[in-house]
Amino acid sequence: MNKTVFTCGDINGIGPEIVIKTLNRSAVNSKDKFVFVCPENIFNKAARIVKPEFDYIISNDINDAAGGVAVLSPGNFKSNTGKPTVHSGRAAFKSIRYSFQLVKDGVCDSIVTAPISKKAIHLAGEKFPGHTEMFAEWSHVKNFVMMFLSTKMNAALFTIHDPIKNIHSLLKKESLLDKLSVVVKSLRIDLGIPWPKIAVLGLNPHAGEDGVIGKEENEIIIPALVYGKYKKYLSGPFSPDAFFASRNFKNFDLVFGMYHDQVLIPFKLINFGRGVNFTAGLPIVRTSPDHGTAFDIAGRGIADESSMLHAYHYAKRIVRNRKRNEK
Repeated sequence: MNKTVFTCGDINGIGPEIVIKTLNRSAVNSKDKFVFVCPENIFNKAARIVKPEFDYIISNDINDAAGGVAVLSPGNFKSNTGKPTVHSGRAAFKSIRYSFQLVKDGVCDSIVTAPISKKAIHLAGEKFPGHTEMFAEWSHVKNFVMMFLSTKMNAALFTIHDPIKNIHSLLKKESLLDKLSVVVKSLRIDLGIPWPKIAVLGLNPHAGEDGVIGKEENEIIIPALVYGKYKKYLSGPFSPDAFFASRNFKNFDLVFGMYHDQVLIPFKLINFGRGVNFTAGLPIVRTSPDHGTAFDIAGRGIADESSMLHAYHYAKRIVRNRKRNEK
């Protein structure tokens, strides 16, 4: 039996709605166990917009929901649909922290997180730039990677939410090798690809053009690819524009980029609404949809739950693969 906990995300966005829609498609007549950490008043508000088709009980005890969905409420929070607020930030953070503890304690197998607002999280007084950094710190893991998964293209990032101006100073051979080792292990264990093919993108235009445009490729990236422990799985560095224009990504199991938009613009162009965010390198399994809070359509009942549903299925798949690898 698989046990999955969903977070509510920002309560003023589409998170509660798409979780209920996902549970409508996953929890009905299922033998799996589902937990939804969401303020009681927010769940009831979302349930008036999207009627739950599953059995559920609102409780503080996960064991109360045998055979259904446990809606665990961390209290009630003031809502202001469509806007990030200090209240929505506090509710989101509390839901995330509660969910992490459920997985850490072995009560649940994986976490599927609904979208949060970084502004709301900061208004609530929390320092984290995103989910990935929260779970890494709480798991006491320093070497982790943000990955994006889909049936059309898998991707991973060297830096995550770092400003462009800082990337040059962050790019070191040892750090790059550490990240690539996480990616290789995750592809082999979490996704069950025994001999993964990984394309590594360059940092500079035209991948530096042999040092004419930039030196990072020759001095850092190429040495890491040629002399690293996992060199047999790696190819590159590729010039990003030509790589994606020629659809070369189809020839690889994963594309590894140096910074956020370098990879996520093409990934979302190809997969938007069906991609999944996954934090590789952690002892816990955490996935999420590849989109944001969508404040502009919150409360209208029209949000598409497809990416959230895919996130749930990927979480279940990764848990299964990890358990199989332990045998």
